[in-house]
Amino acid sequence: MQSVRSMAIAGVAFIAQPALAQDETQADQVQQVEREIVVTGAYTLDERIDTATGLGLTIRETPQSVSVITSQRILDQNLISVADVINNSVGVTVNEVDDVRNSFYARGFEIRNTQIDGVPTAWALAGANGETNIDVSIYERVEVVRGATGLLSGAGDPSASVNLVRKHADRLEVGGYLSASGGSWNTWRVSGDVGGAVTASGNVRARAVGRYEAGDSYIDLFKNEKFVLYGVVEADLTPDTLLRAGISHQESTPDAPAWGALPTFYTDGTLIRWPRSRSTSADWSYWNTTNQNIFATLAHEFGGGWSMTGNYNRLRNTQSTELLYMSGMVDRAAGTVQFSYPFKASGDSVQDSFDGQIKGEVNALGRKHDLVVGALHSVLKREDDTFAAPAEAFLMDVPFVDWTGHSFPRPAFSTTPFRATEERIEQTGYYAAVRLNLADQLKLIGGGRLASWKQTGFSYGVGSNYGDDGKFIPYVGLLFDVAPNHRLYASYTTIFQPQNYRDRSLQLIAPLEGKAYEIGLKSAFLNEALQTSVALFRISQDNVAQPDIMVTPPGGGLPQQTYIAAQGTTSEGFEIEVTGRLLPGWNINFGYSQFTAEDRDGRAVNTDQSRRLLKLFTTYDVVGSGLTIGGGVNYRSKFYSDELNPATGGPFRLQQNGFVLVNLMARYKISEAIEFQANIENLLDKTYYSQAGFFSQYRYGAPRNFTATATYRF
Repeated sequence: MQSVRSMAIAGVAFIAQPALAQDETQADQVQQVEREIVVTGAYTLDERIDTATGLGLTIRETPQSVSVITSQRILDQNLISVADVINNSVGVTVNEVDDVRNSFYARGFEIRNTQIDGVPTAWALAGANGETNIDVSIYERVEVVRGATGLLSGAGDPSASVNLVRKHADRLEVGGYLSASGGSWNTWRVSGDVGGAVTASGNVRARAVGRYEAGDSYIDLFKNEKFVLYGVVEADLTPDTLLRAGISHQESTPDAPAWGALPTFYTDGTLIRWPRSRSTSADWSYWNTTNQNIFATLAHEFGGGWSMTGNYNRLRNTQSTELLYMSGMVDRAAGTVQFSYPFKASGDSVQDSFDGQIKGEVNALGRKHDLVVGALHSVLKREDDTFAAPAEAFLMDVPFVDWTGHSFPRPAFSTTPFRATEERIEQTGYYAAVRLNLADQLKLIGGGRLASWKQTGFSYGVGSNYGDDGKFIPYVGLLFDVAPNHRLYASYTTIFQPQNYRDRSLQLIAPLEGKAYEIGLKSAFLNEALQTSVALFRISQDNVAQPDIMVTPPGGGLPQQTYIAAQGTTSEGFEIEVTGRLLPGWNINFGYSQFTAEDRDGRAVNTDQSRRLLKLFTTYDVVGSGLTIGGGVNYRSKFYSDELNPATGGPFRLQQNGFVLVNLMARYKISEAIEFQANIENLLDKTYYSQAGFFSQYRYGAPRNFTATATYRF
């Protein structure tokens, strides 16, 4: 860890050094207080955010690491889903579980804190209802606050919080865009975004976004179809009162999706190297999901710096599936795999949440201080029904080496549902935070949350009754301006997270508990056009879920992965990010992160997460030509899973070595209205695992692929 600290200190010195060389003219141009300006087509964000503290602070005023993926970056990199955005964010990774599910990680731990417009939401485990594949065309930007965010999210992890910021109806003149694209594997999509005032005075505005997508995949059999629709209306009820209401709706209907990944071993104990296109699915399988969000916001400005906001959100995520799971070892000579598990289910998850906050300025001791108080109450109800398959449908020694997905017959599933899961999660939180203006250069943020979290019900025959009441989660942050555009910060908070992981007896393991510390430096250069941050962090926690053995439930069914609650787990590391405009027309985002994560005995934990990440993407507008060119690299260091070889019984490490993915883009603007864009991902066609070890299997990432897009703006 000493080397990590040394590298981080060197990074701080490198970033801070230019401050000493700035002349007085440039310093005079930089205001001591961040300006609220909106720069279109930029990689930086100058608006205030609520994701970390609720105080409405700029990124440089927030005492935590914050990355924002703006609409311009979403456009430049042709990012389609939430998973795409996370995969290109600083310090975070995506583990692809299968064709529908993804898990997100930061600083070595899973990200389970998600928000929409700052309101906490609940997703199914790994996004089984399609949550991680929600289309980002309906969002203006995505904010990622790394570290613990329990002040606003209540129960949470020390990894990060992802906030999806919806597009708002904020333009008066009618305008928008229409686009169409086509690419690899017969994938094509059409998109539209239009909005403007619907009254002469402009006090009522509307916006609508739509997208349709269909295509195949690099994985055999898999086809997907997706429909997205979003609408929002905003009304100025008075000059100081805004009412916003809307709905988003997405339907995804994939055919022949893989459930799980690829078998790992031959019966002689050797590792299987499948082609990247191999699927374990059957041609009759499907995994349909629907994601719907109905929301309303009422905001009022009282004057004197005081405001009030109230939100209602109804989030519904559903799934309907018929799937085939293939597992076990493969007989090299016979070409068969040991086990098959056909499965049919339907699920429904509905979350209703109400939240409100009041924020404003308080005068004390001759200075203005910021205050916010708020509350949240949410109830999540989820149900899953399964439909039994006849015993003869669970075939063994299934021909698989030449698998095409057509040889496994669709079982005669029962038409009578069995209630497998019925759970209710109720969360209530009250929070308050204050930013004390101790001096022109010194700010202190303090706050806390009283959180209550209770889950009741059952899942596959096992009761899931757990939670906690009145859990206090403190938050402290300190910021000091060492120069007009350089700010040191430090923050501290605690961690509390009930977990949906089970031990060998299929009992839920205890909640995560721990502490999170962070110090860093945030800076701005070139009259705020270029922003940098350096952060060092330390996280200590108990009851970290580590994979144990597979256990078959007492009533039968698919074997379940069980976990051990590791004690004394510590994660330490640092992150560096540079984002913004180096020169007119030259945008860049660069990030490097590194950490170690060990238990109290010095054993590495969460080894399926890379310890080092480097992400770079940049674009340049060729002056006077209408041409924009760009590209980037994503580096991920090795990750692995230690397990037992099922054939030999000996230890085995399933490992992906470090690898680099190269991406390119180009855009040509024919006129102010018409432009064409091309994107190439994985230019060098690197073969790599996108996850290794989940249920003792592995999955390949996407090979080289391209997309060409035509856009008309009006």
